[in-house]
Amino acid sequence: MRTLSPVVVFWDRLLGLGAAAQLAPAEWVVAASAAVALLVVGSERLWRQARIVITIAHESGHAAASLLSGRKLEGIRLHYDTSGETISRGRRSGPGIILTAMAGYVTPPLLGVGAAALLAAHRVNLLLSLFVLLLAVTLTLIRNWYGALAVLACGGALFAVIWLASPTLRAGFGYTAAWFLLFGGVRPVAELARSRRRPVRRPASARSPVTVSDADQLARLTRLPAGLWVAFFGLVGLVALVLAARLLVPWPVHLPSLHSFGGD
Repeated sequence: MRTLSPVVVFWDRLLGLGAAAQLAPAEWVVAASAAVALLVVGSERLWRQARIVITIAHESGHAAASLLSGRKLEGIRLHYDTSGETISRGRRSGPGIILTAMAGYVTPPLLGVGAAALLAAHRVNLLLSLFVLLLAVTLTLIRNWYGALAVLACGGALFAVIWLASPTLRAGFGYTAAWFLLFGGVRPVAELARSRRRPVRRPASARSPVTVSDADQLARLTRLPAGLWVAFFGLVGLVALVLAARLLVPWPVHLPSLHSFGGD
């Protein structure tokens, strides 16, 4: 029997080809992954630790939109409190800066839909590999040590799953990642909406400036109410969740037959 070299096995797993192609996982894997993702997003303690993943996606969306719109991207900074900032230069008005400001909140749920599409096509390994690639590109844009460590940690975890985990575990991880992007894309919008209902407090010193939200920046750029932009972000997140659920959850759902309860 011919033994495949480690390099061939690696690329086979990386691209999900040949023997490493992923069959549809059991329904309990899909349900358990959704439950785990929802638990993490819904728990205050777990969310504080895991939110940095959503921040990475959020800031990467800003960066991608900045580059696509022709602005000069200077870099991304991720902070210990799981906040982040993307710095770009260019015109202070116009479609470029509007697209850049709009991209942050919509990127995690859109990535979730893309992930769901790959999972529906049984390309778990390819999905995880694309995540690694996106993190590698993001790493080149990071401009602080904490941000670099956060991206490296995420990439290392994904690489370990691709190389070491069993097919079932890889599928569970991929589905959990997709659900997390979807649920995690909705919660920050809800937090943004709640924060806008609170009175703004002036900082105690010039070293703690008031952070302008994406919705406020878009309101200034477009003269549309910031609340309308918050609603837009929420709508994108909810629509993405519905579309992805249609892809991730096997349909039709198999319910117990009435005959199994003693019927004729």
